[in-house]
Amino acid sequence: MNLAAATNESLAHTSNVLIYSSMAVYTLAFFAHIAEWVLGSRSKVGRTAAALSGSPAGGAAAAPVVVQAGGTAVLERPEVVTRATAGARDVPDGPGAAGGTFKGDLWGRIAVSLTVVAFAVEAGGVVTRALSVQRAPWANMYEFSITFSTVAVGSYLVLLALKKNVRWIGLPLVTTVLLDLGIATTTLYTDSDQLVPALHSYWLWIHVSTAIICGAVFYLGAVGTVLYLFRDSFENKLASGGTPGKFAASVMERLPSAASLDKFSYRVNAAVFPLWTFTIIAGAIWAGDAWGRYWGWDPKEVWSFITWVAYAAYLHARATAGWKGRKAAYLALVAFGCWLFNYYGVNIFVTGLHSYAGV
Repeated sequence: MNLAAATNESLAHTSNVLIYSSMAVYTLAFFAHIAEWVLGSRSKVGRTAAALSGSPAGGAAAAPVVVQAGGTAVLERPEVVTRATAGARDVPDGPGAAGGTFKGDLWGRIAVSLTVVAFAVEAGGVVTRALSVQRAPWANMYEFSITFSTVAVGSYLVLLALKKNVRWIGLPLVTTVLLDLGIATTTLYTDSDQLVPALHSYWLWIHVSTAIICGAVFYLGAVGTVLYLFRDSFENKLASGGTPGKFAASVMERLPSAASLDKFSYRVNAAVFPLWTFTIIAGAIWAGDAWGRYWGWDPKEVWSFITWVAYAAYLHARATAGWKGRKAAYLALVAFGCWLFNYYGVNIFVTGLHSYAGV
């Protein structure tokens, strides 16, 4: 074995060690996020409702308002506002927001710090994987998966760095990243290898990198959408005078309002949709260079277009009267489901021109 081959093998081994190490740190971050959710703040709706009901979790009951009516004292309790006002800029106030406990905020900062460390270690694993084969580190599903989770966490940290109050994403994000890396290192793992001739192009860097970025941001939007549906049901139950179960209330009260979650999901999906459009166009140009045609109804091409149509339908629905809220949210989840199938389903179960990378 020559020196270059030995160096590449050593780098590949280092990459594997870094990926496993990042999983260990992500696990610590997961438990820290759990501690934040257990000890952290309630949302404004949760704090108000708990205070008015006099529940132990909400502290002392809110003092009733005394109104003099014809010399008789009448006790009136303030109204519990469970829905955001239409058009209001409601501030997300789940974990990490003002009004939480000191312990909850401390665990939240620990969780974010651990996530930063895990992100740096995982990114190191992706870089050393690239150095071991001297190419872009996303030529197969294993490499795509570890890069995808790195970009997803990086996007979350960028939002935090921009002072966006999105720490509530931390727990579902870290959970998903652990699942993604677990599948990647056990089922999808592929030894470092060189590219097939069709992939030797600078379009690999352009097309696949944008696809990874889009998938990571679409994932963040999907998390917000799922949480919106649960939170919206919770708020509807409160508004109708119902009493949610203790566990459901404990979880839902620590999320931002449904309006905030809905707004977050829409904004991130709308922001990345033009990049997904560019991804499809870049793929078509690369196909023209590699295979002599821009479009050939390959399964990957078809499902990329189906995903584009689904997200276009969602964005159009958001702008159409009567299709906002839950109906549009369901469309968003269908669109993300198309993206997931395009990645896992097409790559594993369908044979096409994109099957050269294997798993």
